[in-house]
Amino acid sequence: MITCIIEHPAGGYKKIFETCEELNEPIPAVVVGVIPEWLSGSLLRLGPGLFEVGAEPFYHLFDGQALMHKFDLKNGHVTYYRKFVKTDAYVRAMTEKRVVITEFGTAAYPDPCKNIFSRFFTYFKGIEVTDNCLVNVYPVGEDFYACTETNYITKVDPDTLETLKRVDLCDYLSVNGVTAHPHIESDGTVYNIGNCFGKNMSLAYNIVKIPPTPKDKSDPIAKSKVLVQLPSSERFKPSYVHSFGMTENYFVFVETPVKINLLKFLTAWSIWGTNYMDCFESNETMGTWFHLATKDPAEYIEHKFRTSAFNLFHHINSYEDDGFIVVDLCTWKGHEFVYNYLYLANLRENWEEVKKAAMRAPQPEVRRYVLPMDEEQGKNLISLPYTTATAVMRSDGTIWLEPEVLFSGPRQAFEFPQINYSKFSGKNYSYAYGLGLNHFIPDRICKLNVKTKDTWVWQEPDSYPSEPIFVQTPDSVEEDDGVLLSIVVNPGADQRPGYLLILNARDLTEIARAEVEVIIPVTFHGMYKP
Repeated sequence: MITCIIEHPAGGYKKIFETCEELNEPIPAVVVGVIPEWLSGSLLRLGPGLFEVGAEPFYHLFDGQALMHKFDLKNGHVTYYRKFVKTDAYVRAMTEKRVVITEFGTAAYPDPCKNIFSRFFTYFKGIEVTDNCLVNVYPVGEDFYACTETNYITKVDPDTLETLKRVDLCDYLSVNGVTAHPHIESDGTVYNIGNCFGKNMSLAYNIVKIPPTPKDKSDPIAKSKVLVQLPSSERFKPSYVHSFGMTENYFVFVETPVKINLLKFLTAWSIWGTNYMDCFESNETMGTWFHLATKDPAEYIEHKFRTSAFNLFHHINSYEDDGFIVVDLCTWKGHEFVYNYLYLANLRENWEEVKKAAMRAPQPEVRRYVLPMDEEQGKNLISLPYTTATAVMRSDGTIWLEPEVLFSGPRQAFEFPQINYSKFSGKNYSYAYGLGLNHFIPDRICKLNVKTKDTWVWQEPDSYPSEPIFVQTPDSVEEDDGVLLSIVVNPGADQRPGYLLILNARDLTEIARAEVEVIIPVTFHGMYKP
């Protein structure tokens, strides 16, 4: 069932794209309902909190300076705290009162107060890559790191939210950057993917591994290594990579037609004041390629899986079943880059204009692809009884994939997906939880049964939630026995416009909320730390 979609003519969503101040100390929340006794820990979230520096605005949703949020739950009481991550990008912007380092969609220009010669040389010093880690936070060993998609990750204290140190992954690994969506195994092993220059200066994608904390308690990042290299479809144009899939025995990488033009990145940048968004382009003819590699031993598999063009940001889950690999994805149809629609000017438009832009944008769809490991030409290779996804071997040796659609609603996206990760990552599963985007505006929380396609929705008028994080009930048996945690903003509320929402993961009924007297800007990803 899908409930009727709420309209937002008042435009309250504009408030989640506004600058806020950090807090000097945690503030107590007013709890409505009863928080489960076992729920004792911290919800950590990251997103943009500073949308302009002095008179200079940031232009894209992924440009605002990183703000870390924390809701602490203990003995039925809740506090809320937030602090800016003191990255180089943030500290220098605060010092010089201008945008100093180029962000995703905002170019930085040399200081206008310097003379023409020093400005000229500033341009040619090369690319300063941003360390603005506003996307996610994850554990490495006993430490916690805030991250974006570049080569920099930032160590943070999850209790005080203090910024501890910046780490350049290029010091340890042959990667230009890694995703903000690593996979983490129960023993603490971290896997990630990033693009790199491979043999003969051609591009490739490296799967990297950070081991668990060693017995001597030394830094596991220092022992990280490249496991396996996957080829790029184009020599100088890597695809944009936001996440990847992992099963018990395989890595799954989906190479989309959204490309980074490296020559433009390396040349135009220093001269013209180009930003990251200027360097993206679409390959209108390649479609989408699926790549597989085994985990142990780590080896690339030469199967050629192809399908039609789509954008991909978030994998939901992947698993193996009877000689097949099932891959569930949040896709956007076509080769045009979805991020073209996420400029702040678009998101701050009045509701009717937001809707018009979303009509032109790629359309979202939750899809299941199934990759066969055995081949036979000409017929559908998929024999799993529960899916309509197909795979057909073509005469050129490629295997053409057609998906099963798990969820589709015009301009209604099921995105920022989460599962019961600790028990079902890489395994056959039933439930995914997501943030519902209504014409790109986040306005509901959804649950999807990937087997039956049943859906559940939590939604309230003029309320804007964030990615729902699943927390399992202790000693639970059922997959969906747990709660969902989401930060919700109701900008029109008289007293307490921001709150932590706690939902029953089974049916999305409300268990409790913890309200605070501040607006909370948009957040992207985060984690629950028990």
